[in-house]
Amino acid sequence: MTARILIVDDDPAICEMTHLMLKGEGYQCEYALNVDQAIKKINNTLPDLLLVDWMMPKTDGIDLVLYLRNLPETADIPIIMLTAKDRENDKVKALELGCDDYMVKPFSKVELSARIKALLRRTKPHKQHKKISLGVYNIDPMMHRFTVDNQTINLSATEFRLLYFMMVNSNQVLSRPKILSHVWDRNKYIEERTVDVHIKRLRKLLRQYNADRVIETIRGVGYRFVHEQ
Repeated sequence: MTARILIVDDDPAICEMTHLMLKGEGYQCEYALNVDQAIKKINNTLPDLLLVDWMMPKTDGIDLVLYLRNLPETADIPIIMLTAKDRENDKVKALELGCDDYMVKPFSKVELSARIKALLRRTKPHKQHKKISLGVYNIDPMMHRFTVDNQTINLSATEFRLLYFMMVNSNQVLSRPKILSHVWDRNKYIEERTVDVHIKRLRKLLRQYNADRVIETIRGVGYRFVHEQ
């Protein structure tokens, strides 16, 4: 089945260029020139992936990301932020708020294509993955559902994969390179800092349920999902 991609950017030239490139690679593709248009298109047909510009008039791309991440039906749609903002703290902010990846304009078509393929490959359901229950923590990969004490927490596709990998390997110390290799599919464009950003976001989500301490930092090494058997 062909993946459906939605481009959200207020620059018609960038939309047209990216649209033609993605159509040439076999994707179903459309674009929106502002957030309102994007929401209408998403409500009509859910995309498999979004490319979102940060700086747009009235409502910016970050607001769209936050809106989508707070809805169960769109919480797990992979999002790549495409922007001229190139400072590290901008990248960290975007990742913390729910983006799965971040690219600075002008971007390489080859690199964008590689990142899209990697994200889509990682977000396909894996039938061999089974439900895991660790006390009050339950995760179901087929339903893309994670609960703490029967309360559902909405996670992005990347956050879900990260948490699933940690729960599969509960009580084991996982290095950043190992996490990158398994969760980010050995994507050469992803930095180790990305792991820290997503761990921070997971803890923030879990803190609402007094469960953030379940993810333990092993200084100088990586992280561990702590579960008392």
